[in-house]
Amino acid sequence: MSSETSPHKPRVAVVFGGRSSEHAISVLTAGAVLRAIDRDKYDVLPIGITTDGRWALTADDPERMAIADRRLPSVAELAESTEGGVVLPVDPTNREVVYSEPGSVPKALGEVDVVFPVLHGPYGEDGTLQGLLELSGVPYVGSGVLSSAVGQDKDYMKRVFASFGLPVGPYEVIRPREWDKDPAAARRKIVDFAGEHGWPLFVKPARAGSSMGITKVDDLAGLDEAVEEARRHDPKILVESLLSGREIECGVLEFEDGPRASVPAEIPPVTAHDFYDFEAKYIDSADGIVPAPLTAEQTAEVQELAVAAFEAASCEGLVRADFFLQDNGEFVINEINTLPGFTPISMYPRMWQESGVSYPELIDRLLQAALERSTGLR
Repeated sequence: MSSETSPHKPRVAVVFGGRSSEHAISVLTAGAVLRAIDRDKYDVLPIGITTDGRWALTADDPERMAIADRRLPSVAELAESTEGGVVLPVDPTNREVVYSEPGSVPKALGEVDVVFPVLHGPYGEDGTLQGLLELSGVPYVGSGVLSSAVGQDKDYMKRVFASFGLPVGPYEVIRPREWDKDPAAARRKIVDFAGEHGWPLFVKPARAGSSMGITKVDDLAGLDEAVEEARRHDPKILVESLLSGREIECGVLEFEDGPRASVPAEIPPVTAHDFYDFEAKYIDSADGIVPAPLTAEQTAEVQELAVAAFEAASCEGLVRADFFLQDNGEFVINEINTLPGFTPISMYPRMWQESGVSYPELIDRLLQAALERSTGLR
C-alpha cells in the first residue's frame, strides 16, 4: 500500500444568489456550474447569498436550482438554516471559511482556494464582491474591481468604449437627482432625445442585466411608467434609440496567449415578445442561432470588436459582448457582460461549445486561470 498522500484538490466556493433583481438567474447559473464542475479535480463548497444579503450554507443539489413549472428558484429555499451565516475572513493570510449559528460555536468549513462568483447584477457582478475577495486575498474567476464596475454600469461602459473608438449607439442618461429634483426637466431631456433620434425608445436601468426593468416606449404616453419601472431596479436610467438590425453576440475567453473570441451567435426576432426580454430569455427559452449566419468578413469583424471591448474595459477571464448588426452593414456594440449566464440555454457556453470548448472544459479553464492569477495590482 502506497504511503503517498493524494494530491490536494483545489477547493472552489461557488457563490451565487445575491441581493440584485437577478437573484434567481444567478441560482440557475450556479446549478449549471455545480452540475458541470469536475468533482475528481475540485472540491466544491456552494455558498448562497439571500436577497437580504445573508451568506448561507446551501445544499449541493443542482436539481433544485432550476425552473420548475415556470417558477424561479431562490437561495432561501436551498439554505440549510434560516439563521446560520457563512463568513469569509477579510485577511489575506487566512482563507478559512467559518459557519456560525446563533447560540452555537462557530464551525470551520476549511480553506477556500478559489471563488467562482456566479452573481449577476449589483452586489456581486459590479466590483463589490471582487473588492471583498481582493481584501481577502482569495483568487476568483472573472474580471477585477474596475472592469466589473465598468461592465455593470452601461453609462460608463459606453463612455469607455467610445474613448477607445468602438462604435456605440445614441443614448441618454437620467441620473437619480435629475428625476428626483425636476422630473419635468428630465422628461424634456428624454423627449428632446426622441425628437433627435425618433421613437420608439428603450428605457432601462443603467446597472441591471438579464433584460430586467427594460421597457420599449412607443410614444410619450408610456414614458413615465417606463421610467418608474426602470427605477425600481436602479435610480440611474439609460434611454436608448431603436437600432434596426440583427442581434449578434460573441464570447471572449482568456487563454494563455491572451483573449480569444468564440464563434458568434444570433438572437432571432422573438415573435411573442416586443424584444429579447427576461421572459424570452429564461422562461420561454428563445433559441439563439449558433453559429450566426454571417459572412466570413462579418464574423472576423465582430470577433475583433469583441476582443477589443474586452481589452478596452481591462477585463479578465470571460466576457459576452452583445452587438447590433445594422441594416447598413455596420456593427454597434450594445454592452458587455463580465459574468454572463451559464444556464443550459445561455448563449456564452453554447458559443464556446460550438467553438470546440465543452462546458466542463470551459469551467475548468476559468478556474485554472483564476488559480494562476494573483490578487492585488496586476
